[in-house]
Amino acid sequence: MNSLQLPEDNASLRSLVRTLLLEREQQKQYVDQHKRRAEERQRHADEQQRHADEQRRRTEQLQVELVRLQLELERYKKWYYGPRADRLRNAGELAQMLLEFAEVLDHKPISPHDVPPHAEAEEERRRVKRRKGRRNLANFENLPVSTHVYASSEAERACPCCGLARREIGADESWQVEYLPGHFERIHHVRKKYACTSCETNGENPSIQAAKKPETAIDKGLAGPGLLAYIVTSKYSDYLPLYRLEDIFARQGFEISRATQSVWCGDVADLVEPLYHLMADRVRASHVVATDDTIMPMQSKDKVANARMWVYVGDEAQPYNVFDFTMDRGRDGPKRFLKDYGQVLLADGYAGYNGVVVGNAITRAGCWAHMKRKIIDAEKSAPEIAREAVERVRALYAVERQGKDASIAERLTLRREQSAPLLAELQDRLLQWKNQLLPRHPMAEAINYALGQWNELNVFSTDGAVPIDNNVSEREMKRIVLNRKNSLFVGNARGGRTAAILASLTSTCRRHDVDPQLYLTQLLTNLPTLPISQLPQWLPDQWKSHHAARHDCLQKYPPPTP
Repeated sequence: MNSLQLPEDNASLRSLVRTLLLEREQQKQYVDQHKRRAEERQRHADEQQRHADEQRRRTEQLQVELVRLQLELERYKKWYYGPRADRLRNAGELAQMLLEFAEVLDHKPISPHDVPPHAEAEEERRRVKRRKGRRNLANFENLPVSTHVYASSEAERACPCCGLARREIGADESWQVEYLPGHFERIHHVRKKYACTSCETNGENPSIQAAKKPETAIDKGLAGPGLLAYIVTSKYSDYLPLYRLEDIFARQGFEISRATQSVWCGDVADLVEPLYHLMADRVRASHVVATDDTIMPMQSKDKVANARMWVYVGDEAQPYNVFDFTMDRGRDGPKRFLKDYGQVLLADGYAGYNGVVVGNAITRAGCWAHMKRKIIDAEKSAPEIAREAVERVRALYAVERQGKDASIAERLTLRREQSAPLLAELQDRLLQWKNQLLPRHPMAEAINYALGQWNELNVFSTDGAVPIDNNVSEREMKRIVLNRKNSLFVGNARGGRTAAILASLTSTCRRHDVDPQLYLTQLLTNLPTLPISQLPQWLPDQWKSHHAARHDCLQKYPPPTP
């Protein structure tokens, strides 16, 4: 092996060393340069990857937002043009319906009355005529008159001083307007007055006495019980606002302002309030109480306030529907109404109910109709998941249809045998779907609602008396919404309380298939003199049974004809 030949002189050796050091420095710089380029390429690649990931996340967010907006648009289209039922359907049906609607609209000729004029008419201020003082009902001569004369018996005419019969010296007259089906009628009340002529001749107290007159629902009021019952029924059962009743009455020859009618409704509510509280106590004695709430706008100084109207529906053992008016949607309202209640509360997923049931023995039950509605609302974002989830919920309702007429124990057995396995399978599928979807995906939000309410949604499977959904109270809320749509709002807190009391009576009458006008007419006729011990007899269900018994007795033993 040849050895490396190095120069012998120092100058040549120094030159060689300098050359080697320079080459090493150049090689080191070359390596460092390549290393920096590699690091720069890696940083660039990482930056591109981060940018790609950000773009992908942004794209996913935009896709979710697009789906959310599409769902919102579909929901609005359904509210305006589609069916109200919660059913799965495809977008093609709605698009075809809108296309047909547009074609019909395009071929429809334009009416000249629909074209706005070039010059807008100046708005006129509405002038309201206000009458001063109390109106004299005797001046309504166009209404027929029915005169009721009240006379004292011979024993009542006896003078307490001398024992002789007092002679008639005159009469007290008053007027009422009564409403009979189809027409108004004035009732002329004549209370004969009696005085003792013997005592008067001797210069003593003549002992003047007037014949007794039946008590009225409104003290010294113009409206009879039939008219009051008609106004309450029209307002809180037929959802007619009072200004429409004002026009209806005027067409029949009786002018009465909506303000007076409103005062009458408040007076009726004051009169029947003990019966309302009795119904509330009966509802709180129920094993299952179904509840829901809706907005009840109320006039205020600055703007309309969003007060609330709540409904509490008793079970079959306590069949009463009771409404409660509150100034807001806070938990204080239901907590006050359900004070000392310790059984099952059936409600939707509103978080305020958590504060109602915490720290007491109330068991909160959930509503499967709400859960299914959440899934259907998010159908467009995940059609396959929605279809399977709704089919599984329908299987639960199929079990409920089987046990519709069964006893509570039999229904519980059926639910344990058939519904419990379906619930376990549905929960597993919900968890699987949740892991497949983005957190803000509309279907993921619907699934989270179901899983967050899972304990409440399973209560019905452990109690045969608990319904699977809360539709019974939602139906009552829809009637409040109808009244709100027509009347717009209540004037103040007293008006909300009046609406709650009177709606409770008319709603309970509807529940028992009772004519509210007939019931209220008899109630207002008898309630002013009714002993408090007989109040339970005038609950709508009790009144119906007594009324049917009297009717059957009259049919079986008709009164003798004179």
